Amino acid sequence: MFQVSERSRLKLQLVSDATLPLMASAEDLAPGLYLVATPIGNLEDITLRAVRVLKQANLIACEDTRLTRKLLNHYAIETPTISYHEHNEAARAAELIEKLAQGSRIAVVSDAGMPGISDPGFRLVSLAIERGVPVVPIPGPTAFVSALVASGLGMESFSFRGFLSPKSTTRRRELESVRNSAQTEIFYEAPHRILAALEDVVATLGPERRVVIARELTKIHEEFLRGTVAQVLDIVKSREEIKGEIVLLIGSGAEGETPAPGASVRDRVEQLMREEKLDEKAALKKAAKERGISKSAAYREWQANYGKP
Repeated sequence: MFQVSERSRLKLQLVSDATLPLMASAEDLAPGLYLVATPIGNLEDITLRAVRVLKQANLIACEDTRLTRKLLNHYAIETPTISYHEHNEAARAAELIEKLAQGSRIAVVSDAGMPGISDPGFRLVSLAIERGVPVVPIPGPTAFVSALVASGLGMESFSFRGFLSPKSTTRRRELESVRNSAQTEIFYEAPHRILAALEDVVATLGPERRVVIARELTKIHEEFLRGTVAQVLDIVKSREEIKGEIVLLIGSGAEGETPAPGASVRDRVEQLMREEKLDEKAALKKAAKERGISKSAAYREWQANYGKP
């Protein structure tokens, strides 16, 4: 009878499942605090390193242990879990830091994405740094970055501001603060508040401001709604219900500006220098962004009209 040695069996197992290589022993993971990014929807969006760390950790601190257990079961991860959320963060952080100080390997995960981004984590990280405990980020999916790269809005400069206030008066003040922003502004919003939030965007920034709603990212019903805020608001109003996690992206003040028909780069640059007191370089950059062309293309058109400056 043909017999396979233990070594050969392990090699065959590795070859048959290349996506989940054999994990090293727990001792190979250095003591410390590991901030592990988890999928924001699709369970395949997790790194091999994240799976290894979760398997080798002594303990996993979870925002919701029941939700995290579904992910752990999917990858056959048997590491014990403990709750760590906004309601017990202060007391639990002190407890975890003592374990870390004694040489434990603790992984922190949120329900989705990177822990600490609009989720608990900051307090524990701060305490770990104070106590000299190594803090190791394990990169992975983040909803606002995924939304930004597929939004069609400017990516050269952007700002992530977390959740908008649930109160309209405060929310309008927050939106007013980005009225003249030259960058893409990114917010998280709850589905039951998105209609009111868009109405406040219209009221504060005007109906022509360009926005994008990214909903249910990486999931079956992933959707992007792009257009002026008036157009997107009409779509949202036409639906009985909006579900899922939402990222709201607001284009820069320049996103909604349309150059006069037939206006050349030369004319637009002169207008920007005159009306907005921009220097030549800044005006060229803005004119290029408005037209959706590269700065070098705008510069070539500028040279064609003016010759070399």
